[in-house]
Amino acid sequence: MTEILNDTPAGATPMTGPSAEPMAEQTSELMNDRQDRLPSVVHGAPLSQATAAGVLSRYEEWVRRSPEAPAVVDGTRTWSYRQLDEAADDVLRALGDRVRPGDLVGVCLDRSAALAVTAIALARIGAVYLPLGPRPGERRIDAVTEDVAVVCLIGDPSVLPARLRAAEQIALPLPGEGTNAAPKAVAAFAPPAAGARPAPQEAFYAVLTSGSTGRPKAVAVAEPALSALLDWYRTETGLAPGDRQSLLIGVAFDPHVMELWAGLTSGAALVPAPDAVRWDPAELTAWWRDAAVTVCVVATPMAEPVLARTWPQDLKLRHLIVGGDRMRRRPGADVTATVHNAYGPAEATVVTTTHAMRATDGDAGDESAPPIGTPIPGATVVVTAADGRVAARGEAGELCIGGTCLALGYLDPELTARRFTAPPPGIDAGRTDRVYRTGDRVRMLDDGRLEFLGRLDDQVKISGVRIEPAEVEAALEQNPSVRSAVVTAPRSADGSARLVAYVLASGGASADELLSEVRAWLPEQAVPSAVRILDAFPLDANGKVDRAHLLELAAAPAQPITGDSATADNGDEHDGASESERLVLRVVRDLLGSPRTGLMDNFTEAGGTSLVAARLLTVIEQETGVRLRAPELLRQPDLRAVAAVLDKRRAAVGPEVA
Repeated sequence: MTEILNDTPAGATPMTGPSAEPMAEQTSELMNDRQDRLPSVVHGAPLSQATAAGVLSRYEEWVRRSPEAPAVVDGTRTWSYRQLDEAADDVLRALGDRVRPGDLVGVCLDRSAALAVTAIALARIGAVYLPLGPRPGERRIDAVTEDVAVVCLIGDPSVLPARLRAAEQIALPLPGEGTNAAPKAVAAFAPPAAGARPAPQEAFYAVLTSGSTGRPKAVAVAEPALSALLDWYRTETGLAPGDRQSLLIGVAFDPHVMELWAGLTSGAALVPAPDAVRWDPAELTAWWRDAAVTVCVVATPMAEPVLARTWPQDLKLRHLIVGGDRMRRRPGADVTATVHNAYGPAEATVVTTTHAMRATDGDAGDESAPPIGTPIPGATVVVTAADGRVAARGEAGELCIGGTCLALGYLDPELTARRFTAPPPGIDAGRTDRVYRTGDRVRMLDDGRLEFLGRLDDQVKISGVRIEPAEVEAALEQNPSVRSAVVTAPRSADGSARLVAYVLASGGASADELLSEVRAWLPEQAVPSAVRILDAFPLDANGKVDRAHLLELAAAPAQPITGDSATADNGDEHDGASESERLVLRVVRDLLGSPRTGLMDNFTEAGGTSLVAARLLTVIEQETGVRLRAPELLRQPDLRAVAAVLDKRRAAVGPEVA
C-alpha cells in the first residue's frame, strides 16, 4: 500500500496471486569492481501487450459484458455495473462543462458507491482525481488549494471549507445509500489561488504525501502506470467476476486508488468497509466473513494484530495484500489466505515490490521480518551506495526505483527534479531513463529479493502513512502562541511508532488546546499522541536541539498506577481506581506514551487514533477475555466510562473471565 506506500518514501501495496511469486528478470551486468558479486539491480518481468488497454476502457468492457453483475455491495444494497455507469453519466450531465479534461478535482467522499461513481465520472471527463478523504481538516484543505489548482471540491457541503460553502455549488445526483455515504453531495467551485500549480496534462490521478516544508506535496500519476499495476494485481490475485474486493483503505491514502480500480476493471464487486472495521481486528475478520470478501488490501499496523490472532477457518478470503509499514513477522501456518508483503511509495504508483507468503511455506510463523520481495512487471529496483554507485548484493544502500511504475512527478517541478533523477551509471537506459530516490535503506539478497532496513532521513510511518515530523512541527507553529515545536517519533517494544510533540509556548497555551487545534491541519495519522510544553529545549554539545534526549523522554515508561495516580494527574478526586480502571488507564498511558493521562480524559482528545484503539481493544481482550467493540470505546466521554463498560461486560460474562 503506500501507504503503501516523499521527498519521502517507503510504503507498500502489493498483490500476488494464485500463481507462484512473480519471477523477476535479473540483470547480468558486469561484476562489481570491488567484489565478486552481482550488482544490486533487478528488472521486473516485461509488461504484457494487454497492459496497453486503459483503466477506463477495461471498466467499460465489464459494463458491456456483464451489466447486471454486482459492482458495489454495501450491506443489503447492491449496485450493478449498469447502475453504476448510469449514475456516472448523471454526474457528467450535472457537471456539464464546468469540469474539463486535465482539471484537478478534490474528492471529499468516503468509501461508498458514490465514491466509485465519482471516480468513473471524472475518468470519463479526463479530469484528475484527487482523493482527500471524507473529513479533511479545513486548514489542510485551504493549504492544498492554495498550492494546487483545484477547480472544485466534491463532497458533503458541511465538510467543505467556509469559503467553498459560500461559493457556487452544483448538487450532484450521487447514491446516498450505504454505510459511509454522505446524505448530500455537491461540487463546489472557486477560482484557484494565484500561482497554484495545475496537474500535468497526462495525469490520471494525484495524491498528497507528507512534505518537509509543512505543506503536503501532490504526486501526479499517469494512466499507463496505474494500468500496469492493475494488470499485475489481477494476475497475482486472480481477481475476477464473482470475487469481492475490499474497499477498506482510507480514501486519502493512495492504495485506495488501487483497491477501487482493481475491482472495477476485473468485473468483481467492491465492498465498502464500515469505519468500525478499521479500528478493531476482531471486527475486521467478522466483516471478511459476513461480507464474503475474497481479496483485501490492509495497512500493516492493522494486519499484524489480525495475523497474531487465531486465524478463522471459515473465511472466503484468498489474498491479503499488506503494506504501508515494515512487517515484523511472517503469517502462521493456520493462515489460509496468501499474504503479500507489499512495498511501494506513491511516487511509484502504490506497489513496487512484493513477497508472497503461504501456509505451506517452510518458514510460516517465523518471527523474523519477511523481505519486501522482488519488483512487479515493468518496475526496476536499484540499490545505491553513498557515493552514488550501484551497491553490490548484500551491501546496504538507498533504494531507487525506475520503470513504468514511476509517477509523472510532483506538481512542483523543482521538487520533481530533486527526487526523480538520472539512473546511476551502468543502468540500461532502455529499461529506465530516470529513477525515484526513495530515501529508504534496503539490502538486496543474492537471489534478488530486497530486505527493508529503515529510513535514511527523519521521515516515519504512523499507521502505515508516511509522515514528515517537520510538517507536524509547522502545523503546531501556526498557533501564534507557539514559538517553536520539535516532534519526535519514539517506538514501542513492538517497533510501532507514535508522535510526541515538544513545544515552547507563550500566552498560556495548553497542550489540550494545541492538540485540538492541530487536528484541523493534519490527517489523523499525523496528529501527535501527546503535546508537552517545555520552558526550553535540551541542547547538545553543538548548541542544537538534543533530539536524542527528547526521544528518551518520550520513550520513558509511564509511572506505576496507584489508586491516587489514576486520578490525581488531571485533578480528579476519587477514592481509588477499580481493577478495570487500572487496566484501561495503564494500557492507554503505555500506548500513548503519556503518563499524565487520567481517567477523566477523553480517549480521542488524549491522542487516541484508530491504530491505538485497535491495540487497546486487543490488549483488553488478551487480559480479560472480553472483547469490546470500537464504538463502545469511541462513544464514551472518558476513560472511566470505558472501564465501566468493561466492568459491565465482565459481569455479564461471568467471573471465569475476570
